[in-house]
Amino acid sequence: MIITRTPFRISFFGGGTDYPAWYQKHGGVVLTTTIDKYCYISCRHLPPFFSHKHRIVYSQIENVREIAEIKHPAVKAVLEWAGIEKGIEIHHDGDLPARSGIGSSSAFTVGLVHALSALQGNYISKEKLASTAIFIEQKMIREHVGSQDQIAVAFGGFNRIEFHRNDTFDVSPVILPTERFEELQKHMMLFFTGFSRIASDIAKSKIDNFKNREMELKSMKAMVDEAIHILQNPNDSIDKFGKLLDENWKFKRNLSDRVTNPEINHIYEEAKRAGALGGKILGAGGGGFLLLFVKPELQTEVRKRLEHLVYVPFQFDNFGSRVVVYQPFRVSGND
Repeated sequence: MIITRTPFRISFFGGGTDYPAWYQKHGGVVLTTTIDKYCYISCRHLPPFFSHKHRIVYSQIENVREIAEIKHPAVKAVLEWAGIEKGIEIHHDGDLPARSGIGSSSAFTVGLVHALSALQGNYISKEKLASTAIFIEQKMIREHVGSQDQIAVAFGGFNRIEFHRNDTFDVSPVILPTERFEELQKHMMLFFTGFSRIASDIAKSKIDNFKNREMELKSMKAMVDEAIHILQNPNDSIDKFGKLLDENWKFKRNLSDRVTNPEINHIYEEAKRAGALGGKILGAGGGGFLLLFVKPELQTEVRKRLEHLVYVPFQFDNFGSRVVVYQPFRVSGND
């Protein structure tokens, strides 16, 4: 039995510049962190006593004889990538709902790649783990996804991730005094809007519109280093970070008419009227989780104003994808 634990992520700035269609021409950069909410993947070799060879348990249950019969695109692609021949059983559990902007799809892919590598007795580095997940999602499944989620959840922590035109990337931890890091965390609030969306569909609408949104994307890219400067400068009020998030949201919602809608706009404006300085819908947009920057003394009022939404307390997480249970074994008769 192998169990991996992979964190979900929150992206603050630079989202959109992590798509190959953008960074292969202009370069890209994001500021992101992982949080203490996780995707768990367990896998083991399945004994040869059943009518099915493979069993996959997620929101559905699939019992199949061949990998080609698997409906879950990521599971099918990862098993093909791994060259799995023996029967296998895979279970997925997540702390937060899928298709909600917190990198759940990539956490699933990263966690499964990690688990199968361990099951086969192979160590995989964080860089290889991230690049493999990017390859599987972008080249094998051919989803319209960026490259930040896979890297963020594989490495973990609070990072500046830079994307180069030649498809390489650099991960640089953002170094902050403990007091400043804790101050930022205390200003963060996370709410679930109650509706999910297919991120790849929204992402495609943004990608198709990139040529018309160069100003917005270049501005959002520049905000990454501006945000880091605010955090690392003790003379700057941390409130500037929240106000920068508000500016970022204005640019982000111009990337596509599918990023937001009247209901999301209403929720965001209500939060600001209650005291939020800024925030954003996480991920591609269109629903999912809403991140807000709120002074601690005003958070009770914001929660009251948004009481119809699910409030999700969280802490930053410094660890990426990890193998938390490693008990490999071979099943006699299944070779």
